[in-house]
Amino acid sequence: MSSISDPPVPDRAEDVPPLPASARFDRWRYAGVFLLLFLFGTETFLVSPLLPTIADSVHTTEAAAASSVTAYVLVYAVAAPFLGLLSDRLGRRRTLVAGTLLFVVSNAAAALSTGLTLLVVSRAVAGLAAAAAGPAIWAHIAETAPDAVRGRALGLGMALFSCGQVIGVPLGAFLAGLAGWRSAFWALAVGTAAAVPLLLRQVQSPTAQAAAARVGAVRAILAGWADPTLRRALLVNTVFNAANLGAYTFLGAVLLQRFGLSVQALGLVGVLVGAGSVAGSLLGGRLGDRARRAGRSDLPLLPVWGVLLAVGIALASEGPGLVLALAGVTVWFLASGGFVTDQQTLAGTIAPELRATSSAWLTSTMYAGTGLGAWAVGTFGDVTDGTLLVGAGLALLATLGGLAVSLGLRRAAARSVPEA
Repeated sequence: MSSISDPPVPDRAEDVPPLPASARFDRWRYAGVFLLLFLFGTETFLVSPLLPTIADSVHTTEAAAASSVTAYVLVYAVAAPFLGLLSDRLGRRRTLVAGTLLFVVSNAAAALSTGLTLLVVSRAVAGLAAAAAGPAIWAHIAETAPDAVRGRALGLGMALFSCGQVIGVPLGAFLAGLAGWRSAFWALAVGTAAAVPLLLRQVQSPTAQAAAARVGAVRAILAGWADPTLRRALLVNTVFNAANLGAYTFLGAVLLQRFGLSVQALGLVGVLVGAGSVAGSLLGGRLGDRARRAGRSDLPLLPVWGVLLAVGIALASEGPGLVLALAGVTVWFLASGGFVTDQQTLAGTIAPELRATSSAWLTSTMYAGTGLGAWAVGTFGDVTDGTLLVGAGLALLATLGGLAVSLGLRRAAARSVPEA
């Protein structure tokens, strides 16, 4: 495993070297993968507003129809590390194109579903497709973006993914009202198919990932956990998202309990969630790039995101007045976007031979943390108290973990610098 190393640190902030022309970020080079990230984000919450209509159409209950959401998430979480290894061994192009085509087929199958079984199977296949393409996308960006703008490239990708998540709910509702629930899945299938020519042109032919291929499959999949830095980062990722997304599961209930917000008003809160996520992703990428140009490759902002998450959750849960509570929601997801961007930067840098596998583990631990956090908050009789205590408490624990990751990177960099 390789570690991030630090160049000499400039004496003053003014000494940060300017960005050379060869290292500038060409956004259009990543149009295909950025479009896919937006569509994958849209897919995440697309089904939520459609559940009543889908349940009625396929003659089942809403609870049973919701199993299609569980199938997508569960398959993604379990399959991602295995498919990430395929990307590391076979190259990005094959895995990306195969996952993308499978995503087209799965959404077309969902649109054609006349019963619950086909719908659930199609959603499971969609999770498999996203698990193949998603880690390959992050690895592709990390290994092709110039080092000086890697954080910005990953941040923009995360911002587009977040936009898709926010837009998924209103888009699904709009299309269902306009042309029926099947039209939402047809739109995803058509949009994904449109990305294929861009991928074929933009993603280079596969290259062998020799370092990943020298060890057995199981050992390679678990290699990220053997690296001390990645292991700490994955554990911090689990704790952070137990606070972040675990508490978010109950945000609507908290705001309803505290302020009696209507369903429509709660929907508008999603705009703040999206705005915070996008701002955090873009800001985290830019600040991370600037820190590296100044000689700081130890991800110094990781603990900062944990503190901001704790503050945001506390304001949303106990802040006096609706305005402060909503400000807390924005800060909450600004921290979320910045943290995820830093984590993807770390996964794409610390072990270049296993970029996709490391990225896949980030997603799997995110889902694991979300489930644990939601369970912990749900054990409280009062969801507001549970959100505050579990969310803010785990966020502070993630702050300490982020500090440990940052210090570990700094010590590793110091050891790699040859003595004069």
